[in-house]
Amino acid sequence: MSDEVSAEVAEDDRHAVTLNHSATHLMHSALRNVLGAHVAQKGSLVAADRLRFDFSHSSPLTEEELRSIEHQVNAEILANSEVSKEVMPLDEAKKRGALALFGEKYGDEVRVVTMGGEYSVEFCGGCHVNRTGDIGLFKIISETGISAGVRRVEAVTGKGALALVNEEEQILKKIGEIVKSSPADLVDKVQLLNDSNRALEKEIEKLKGKLASSAGDDLTDQATDMNGAKVLVANVAGFNPKSLRDTVDQLKNKLGSSIILLATVTDNKVSLIAGVSKDLTKKVKAGDLVNMVAEQVGGKGGGRPDMAMAGGTDTSAVPGALKSVKPWLEGKL
Repeated sequence: MSDEVSAEVAEDDRHAVTLNHSATHLMHSALRNVLGAHVAQKGSLVAADRLRFDFSHSSPLTEEELRSIEHQVNAEILANSEVSKEVMPLDEAKKRGALALFGEKYGDEVRVVTMGGEYSVEFCGGCHVNRTGDIGLFKIISETGISAGVRRVEAVTGKGALALVNEEEQILKKIGEIVKSSPADLVDKVQLLNDSNRALEKEIEKLKGKLASSAGDDLTDQATDMNGAKVLVANVAGFNPKSLRDTVDQLKNKLGSSIILLATVTDNKVSLIAGVSKDLTKKVKAGDLVNMVAEQVGGKGGGRPDMAMAGGTDTSAVPGALKSVKPWLEGKL
């Protein structure tokens, strides 16, 4: 076989990887400066589009810590210091305080990469920039925990960092257009809208309470007597499932000694709620009642003896399930 093969370096990818690799060294030092000397590298990924660095630390990083780390790295980038790559005896490298990867075995001579004077000094055989300024810009994009005592930071540099800044700028611009605000006033405008939204939510809750009370007035006429207790079983079509609890509370207040089972269907899902006045909970538990009905509509639920909720998926079984309530109660009352 005499096939000829030609190969060439993917310059753009190699350049991007080089920037990200050098940034991991600066970030490693920044992490130790901000969080403490206990920080040790546990793994890393240096790709063309991003860098990832895993390190020992027991708790999530605060926003202030992340800002400080990012600031330190960018300060070293702006300093544009020369990046030194030297091959030296292992003992000499250790005397200079070069950081080594735990568990790695090294020969008699090692390559040491130094940035920012003594800011970052590490054993490393990889590709690096000639000056820290070549990295351009460093932006952290995420911080997460990956296992007990190990955190992960992901970041971008160079063109990737510029693309991130441009993307975030466009997002802020679009938000500003939506809320009709300039970038300078955006935070105040969003806070104002958020406060207004909370006030509206409170008003909606008040209106729901009034609607529940009104619905309770209409439903009380459907209650029947059973051995001294008022029993109300109803399919309340069109009700918001979240308002059922308020409705049952209103009905119990109006009916007194009572047992109530309400059902409603929303988006092809069955919502059930059972309410039992406290004087009857020794005879009938709301959880037992609601589960008896829920099993017939393909669901289950639970709650307190005086209030319990359940769900189901078989909407066609609702009428028959509701009809079973009074016969079931007769044996208990």
